[in-house]
Amino acid sequence: MDLGLAGKRAIVTGGTRGIGRRIVDLLVSEGCHVGFCARNRKQVDDAITTLSGSGSTVIGGVVDVTDDDGCRRWVAETAETLGGLDILVPNASALAGAAGPDAWRSGLEVDILGTVRAVEAALPFLEKSEAGSIVAISSTAAVNTSGGVRAYSGVKAALINYMSGLSTNLGKNGIRANTVSPGAIYFEGGVWDVRKREAPDAYAAAVARSPMGRLGSPEEVANAVVFLASPAASYISGTNIIVDGAATTRVQF
Repeated sequence: MDLGLAGKRAIVTGGTRGIGRRIVDLLVSEGCHVGFCARNRKQVDDAITTLSGSGSTVIGGVVDVTDDDGCRRWVAETAETLGGLDILVPNASALAGAAGPDAWRSGLEVDILGTVRAVEAALPFLEKSEAGSIVAISSTAAVNTSGGVRAYSGVKAALINYMSGLSTNLGKNGIRANTVSPGAIYFEGGVWDVRKREAPDAYAAAVARSPMGRLGSPEEVANAVVFLASPAASYISGTNIIVDGAATTRVQF
C-alpha cells in the first residue's frame, strides 16, 4: 500500500528513543524529510548519523519543549528548512507517574503545553500543506483506569480531548488531528525494561494481562502513527487509535 508519504515533510518531538525514534525511522523509510528533537545531544547526534545517507533531509535539534520560545522557534525554523510542513507528531512526555503537584506540573508542561507550543508553531506551515496532519501520542492510561491516581493518566486524557477539538476546528483548513494510545510497550531502556529488571512481578503481571501474552514494540505503535499521519488516512480525523493487543478492559464504540 502506498501511503503517499514520499517527499512529505514531518516534525517529531521526543524522536530519539523508543516509539518516537521508530516513528522517525519509518517516516524516513517512507521517503519523508524529517526534523526531530530531544534534550540529549548524544542521542540526537547518534540518530542523525544512523539516518544519514537515507536520501531524505534529516534535521536533529536539542530542544526542551518546556522552553516556550525555544520550542516554537525550533519548530518554525525546522519547517522553514524543510521547505514547509505536512506532518507534526508531538511525542515528548514527562512520564509523570506520580500524583503530587510536581508530577502534575511536569506533565502539564511537557505533555500538554509542549504539544500546544509545537502545534501553534506548526499551524502556519500545516495550513499551506495539501495533506496537513497532526498525530499526538497519548496512552491507554487515558482511557482505562488501572487503580491509582497518576498525573500521567490525566494529561494523556487531555491530549485526546485537545486533538479532538483541533480536528473539528482545523478541518476547514484541510488539517487532520488524531491520537494514538499505546499500551505497555517494551524497548531497551524504556519503562517496561526497567520494570522487568527492578519489578519483575509487575512486568509478569502486565504480560499476563495481555491476551496476546506479550508486550508491544515501538514499531507496532509507529506503524499506526505513520499510517494516521499519511495521505492514505485522508478521511480519518478526530479519532484515537488504541495499540495495546486488546489488553485494556473497555468497550470502544
